[in-house]
Amino acid sequence: MRRNKLQLLPFSLYFIGILLFAGLPGKTHAQSASSVASSPISSDTWNIRATSIDPAHYYGVTVANGMIGIVSSPQPFTAKDIVLNGAFDLYGRGRVSNILKTFNFVNMYLDIDGTRISGFSQVSNLQQVLDMRHARLTTSFDFRDAASVTYSWYALRHLPYTALTDVSITAKKDITITPASVMEAPDMLKDVENYYNEIDRPHARIALLTSTARSPTGKLLMAASNSILFDEPHGAEPALIHEMWDNNMHLVKFTKRLRAGETYHFAVVGSAVTSAHNTDPLNEAERLTIFAALEGRDRLVAFHDRAWDELWKSDIVIEGDDSTQRDVHSMIYHLYSFAREGTAYSLSPMGLSGLGYNGHTFWDTELWMYPALLLLQPRIAASLLEYRFERLPEARENAFSHGYKGAMFPWESAASGNEETPVWALSGPFEHHITADIAIAAWNYFCVTQDKDWLRDKGYPILKATADFWTSRVERNGPGHYDIKNVVAADEWAENVDNNAFTNAAARANLQYATDAAHLLGLKADPDWMTVRANIPILHFDDGTTREHAAYQGEKIKQADVNLLAYPLKEVTSPEAIRRDLEYYEPRVGEGPAMTHAIFAILYERLGRPARAYEDFKAGYLPNLRPPFGVMAETATGDNPYFATGAGGMLQAMLNGFGGLEITPSGIIQGRTTLPPRWKSLKITGIGPNRLDYSVK
Repeated sequence: MRRNKLQLLPFSLYFIGILLFAGLPGKTHAQSASSVASSPISSDTWNIRATSIDPAHYYGVTVANGMIGIVSSPQPFTAKDIVLNGAFDLYGRGRVSNILKTFNFVNMYLDIDGTRISGFSQVSNLQQVLDMRHARLTTSFDFRDAASVTYSWYALRHLPYTALTDVSITAKKDITITPASVMEAPDMLKDVENYYNEIDRPHARIALLTSTARSPTGKLLMAASNSILFDEPHGAEPALIHEMWDNNMHLVKFTKRLRAGETYHFAVVGSAVTSAHNTDPLNEAERLTIFAALEGRDRLVAFHDRAWDELWKSDIVIEGDDSTQRDVHSMIYHLYSFAREGTAYSLSPMGLSGLGYNGHTFWDTELWMYPALLLLQPRIAASLLEYRFERLPEARENAFSHGYKGAMFPWESAASGNEETPVWALSGPFEHHITADIAIAAWNYFCVTQDKDWLRDKGYPILKATADFWTSRVERNGPGHYDIKNVVAADEWAENVDNNAFTNAAARANLQYATDAAHLLGLKADPDWMTVRANIPILHFDDGTTREHAAYQGEKIKQADVNLLAYPLKEVTSPEAIRRDLEYYEPRVGEGPAMTHAIFAILYERLGRPARAYEDFKAGYLPNLRPPFGVMAETATGDNPYFATGAGGMLQAMLNGFGGLEITPSGIIQGRTTLPPRWKSLKITGIGPNRLDYSVK
């Protein structure tokens, strides 16, 4: 075996027992990202083309910037939904807060020679292309023998509340076009007010199409504004006409005569804000739109592209498998699209792709999506933890109201940090592992960043409060029997069970990490933390197989539970025990969510079975892809994409499985791995705060 230029880092002492990678053939390499040029990638691995569109079987793709999510539809110039991060109110099912749609400010009308293009059936050669590298969705079509039309949507990465629609119309014969920019309120909003104003300056004219409304309970003021950007110099632009159709919709339009062969270009830029984001959303939406309009289309796109180029410095590059490469790019694209640094917003299982799961935050963030982002984009990961830190007081109150100490985080969380699980779902009062999941995420952030200031100010308060919760949550029934009873397991088909394997192991990790953090900071750890940790049981069958919970008898399970003890918890460490648990539980997984097979892939890779790991990796998501963009549904039979949780799991399979990356108290290390037969090499770029590259060949 050839040696690397840089010596392979050893595993930390606590992890030596696992020895999963030791002795396996393979090659790894870490070096500064800035010193290595990116490997060339076929352009096809960056673009997803929808050329055969069936409106009856169409699942939209999302263009998002971590704040605004625009979901596509098969209808020309029509977005299915526009979702705004951080905006919640009480409406719909469950008597809990739900994420809100905002005004649809990207929809348009287009009349050609007096005929309105209003549906899929009126056009031909319709195709849509998602450029994942620069987060641009381009739609093109022909309208009869009159014109070819192309338009692109951008949720501008550098401007969190702003989106751009870029339109080109090419005349096939002499035609008259009348485009209209539309502002429409979704049905759930009330008290809609519409405004139109033209601001004329010596070098620019800005026409603002603006609306405000109240959220369903009146809690939030919603506002959106847009403006048409012309290429013509000031004074030569077409005249604008404002039309009020009804309280929920108004528009501004213009008319232009085109000669055969002529291409006409214009753009629409708009912004959406609520009182959850700004105390004066009406004026702020208009100010942001004016700012963007005066920047101009070219500068807006250039800054947007530059921001995405920076994000993609952290990438996963597969040589030898373009199909998987494209799928992996789609997974990364969606996680990057649904979150952003510098905020205190978390991630929903469906991200910004619609109203799935009410936009709430679950363990899906900390256990499934966050780990990949922590390695690829630590500053985005910091935003996800900031969301939890800011809601620590509510978690303390939640623990108090349930008779416990410390902090008990809600199973479903929205804006307030209170429990947002519908009352009929038992996961709300009983799925307590979420508290440990958040603590583990906080510890791992320190491990990756080595930021002691953050640990002292934010990480340790989370770790301490959650450790205190577990010392009060256990029932002290003698040595080895500090039982955690009456929980919903990570396998959510197991309700109100005792001593669930994942819950108990996660609690043990939480108590260990709180103790470790205290020692690092020179603080006195509560000695009861380690006493409790040592006495929380992990149950086994007679043959040594880990038992999922005290009453478990081999029934079907919803998703990974016991197997999470090997990864990510490192509770089960010997290859023999990991193999035994895999062989027992993998055949028992039912029609559960996509991420379970990612855990199997990681474990098989670490057991030296890359071909089997690859099979599980592909089985975890291929049956879940929906046309025409291959967006990921939660299950093989479900139709509610995009399931960002599954993408997070699959990216962990790439990073922590095939890539061999491991988070330790001293930082990121890489173990030896062997690639699947089809792959020639794997390169993981821009990892961690030092933006290192790691290779496997």
